Amino acid sequence: MLRTIGFPGRYLQGPNAIEQLPVLLSEFAVQSPVIVMDDIVQAAAGELILTPMRRAGINAKVLRFPGECSARAIADMSKAIDPTIDNVIIGFGGGKTIDAAKGVSKAHGLRLIIAPTIASNDSPTSRLIVLYDANHRVAAVDILTRNPDVVLVDSNIIAKAPVRFFAAGMGDALSKKFEATQCHLAGGNNFFGTPSLSTARLLAEKCYETILEFGIAALDRIQSMGRPDESVERVIEATVLLSGLGFESGGLSISHALTRGFTAHPRMSQMLHGELVAFGSIVQLIAEDRSTPEIVAHARFCHQAQLPVTLAQLGAANATAADLLVMGTLTMAAPYIGNIYPAADADRLADCIRRADTIGQRLLSAS
Repeated sequence: MLRTIGFPGRYLQGPNAIEQLPVLLSEFAVQSPVIVMDDIVQAAAGELILTPMRRAGINAKVLRFPGECSARAIADMSKAIDPTIDNVIIGFGGGKTIDAAKGVSKAHGLRLIIAPTIASNDSPTSRLIVLYDANHRVAAVDILTRNPDVVLVDSNIIAKAPVRFFAAGMGDALSKKFEATQCHLAGGNNFFGTPSLSTARLLAEKCYETILEFGIAALDRIQSMGRPDESVERVIEATVLLSGLGFESGGLSISHALTRGFTAHPRMSQMLHGELVAFGSIVQLIAEDRSTPEIVAHARFCHQAQLPVTLAQLGAANATAADLLVMGTLTMAAPYIGNIYPAADADRLADCIRRADTIGQRLLSAS
C-alpha cells in the first residue's frame, strides 16, 4: 500500500531568523521578491523584513493583503504579479495572510517562502489554502502542488505577539494526536490522498507531548518577558512544525471538521482557528467515548493554557439545541468527518458539543 508524507523544503527557527532572508534569497537566485502582508503587520513589523533586504540591495514589492483569504482576494492580488519579473512570493503574517500568499504563489507557479509573525496555527508548513466566504465561514480548501520552499520562523517576532495567538497555536496543535490516530484507525487518508506513515503519527504524538511539557511555562514566559527561551522555542516547533506535519501527513478528524459548523455561528466565526479547534478537541474525545477522567484532564489543560472550554467563551452563550444541530449538520459536510469511531451523525455531534460545554462550565465554576 502506498503511503505518503510531505515536508517543507527547509525549516529555520530561532531569534532574529528573519535576518537570514537575504542569504536565502541569494541562494535561490531571487532578484524580485513579493511580500504579502496586511496593514497591521506592515505597521508593526514590516521593517523587520524590509530592512535586511534593503541592506542587501534587494528591492521587494509589497502586496497588500485585505484581511480575508477568499478566492476573490487571491485573484485580485494575483493580478499585481508579473511572473516575468517577480520570482518568489513571501507570506509575512498570520494564517490567512500565509494562505493568501500560497494562493498567489499557486496562481503563477512561483516559489514560496513563509515567515509567520504569530504562531496561532500550523498553516506555515502545509500545502493547504483555507478559503473563506464574505461571512467569514470556511468555504473551501485548495491545495498547492508542493509544500513551501522555506519556512522561516523568527521566535523574537512570535514572542512579541499577543499571547492569545500563541495560546491559539497550542489549541490548534493539541488535537493532532487524536485526529491522526482516528484517521489511521478509520482507514482514512491524509492530505496527500494516502494512508499515513507511522512517522506522521509519531510527530503528532510528539507535538502533544511537547505542549503538555512546555506549554504553560512558554505562555508564562511570553506574558512576563515577551522574549523566547527554550520552552517557547519548543512550543513554537510543536505548533508550527510538528503540528503541520502531523495533520497534513497524518490526517484530520472531528476537531477540525467542527470548524465548518462553528464558523457558521456569527460570533464563533470571529474566534481564532486554534480556539475553535481546542474546544473541538474536547468534543472529539467525547465522540470517541473516552473516559470522563481523560476528557476532563484534557479540558483542564486547555483551560490552563488560556483556551476556551465553553460555548460562552466562544461567544455562543445563548446557543440553542437548534443551533447545536446546525453546527452538527454543517460539520457532517467536512471531507474527513468519517475519520472517527464510533461513527458520527449530526444529532450525535450536537449532543457531544453540549456535553463538552457542560464539562467546561463545571471546570470554570470549580476554578
